[in-house]
Amino acid sequence: MAQALDEERLHEFVGKMLGDLGGAMSVPTVRIGFRLGLFDALAQGPATATKLARRAGNLQERYVREWALAQAANGYITCAADGETFSISPEQAMVFCVPDSPVYLRGAFEIVAAMIEAEGKVEECFRDGRGVRWGDHAGCLFCATGAFFRPGYVNNIVQNWIPALEGMEARLNRGAKVADIGCGVGFSTLLMAEAFPQSRFVGFDFHEPSIREARRHAAEHGLGDRVRFEVAKAKEIAEDGFDLVTMFDCLHDMGDPAGCATHVKKILASDGAWMVVEPIAGDRPTDNLNPVGRLFYNASTMICVPTSLDQEVGAALGAQAGEARLSEVIRDGGFTRIRRATEGPFNMVLEAR
Repeated sequence: MAQALDEERLHEFVGKMLGDLGGAMSVPTVRIGFRLGLFDALAQGPATATKLARRAGNLQERYVREWALAQAANGYITCAADGETFSISPEQAMVFCVPDSPVYLRGAFEIVAAMIEAEGKVEECFRDGRGVRWGDHAGCLFCATGAFFRPGYVNNIVQNWIPALEGMEARLNRGAKVADIGCGVGFSTLLMAEAFPQSRFVGFDFHEPSIREARRHAAEHGLGDRVRFEVAKAKEIAEDGFDLVTMFDCLHDMGDPAGCATHVKKILASDGAWMVVEPIAGDRPTDNLNPVGRLFYNASTMICVPTSLDQEVGAALGAQAGEARLSEVIRDGGFTRIRRATEGPFNMVLEAR
């Protein structure tokens, strides 16, 4: 017998969908606001659309007014009672105007756009089971990914994650050799290098365009004497004797994470440590049916799983693998001591020795 329709639950569900669709439709207007400097211009003080258009570089007032009303409806900026004057609160500015804020989300909107751009490619993978090569998903997914993770790294790597490792902060202060595997465009590597001037760092990534960008960043920061960036697959790194190996949000993207773990064991000094930073997740899928898990499962469907399935083995751990599964992979590589060193709202940090 068919289940009776609950009108109240239906209205609640439609209300939820309206909120979700409104959020989805905000992506292009928010991206325009970032690129045209509208959020930053509003951070200078309350303004009408005319004044805001002028502040942002003589834009067209009619477009700016509609944009501002859209952001006010989103709840991203504030519209005064007169319906003409707009402002941005300190809390809203943390998300839209402060690049080093832990909740600066420009990169998140760029990732969503890249996911939509790659929709057709991933849909084909549902049919044939293949993957999508990293860097081929969309225009500049690797740039968007770097921008998305940067605020978390700026506020956590040196302040919270490395101090949580046994004796590693002191070791880096004395001088150590560090490999940052899966370094992408180099934000994580350079943050560590700036904080620990006595140590030497090598960033490795199999994606050559990312390494070119990382080298450019290193030159801009004047760190070329202590930081190198090399194109290499995780299992093919020829150097060894590293005191610390780091992997930030990338082990689950690898085709053969167990093989990678085995190779990390080989290149690590006997008394060295491997720091694995991964998205926060419970061990059961039902543990992750929450707002954070929602973000990661959707991104994993469109990015992480296709990236892994394009590589050899194609383990496709996904972004919500959980500590137990990750620990199993690390243990298969020959590590015997694995612990959760620390965690935050979006990440967990595993230490392996």
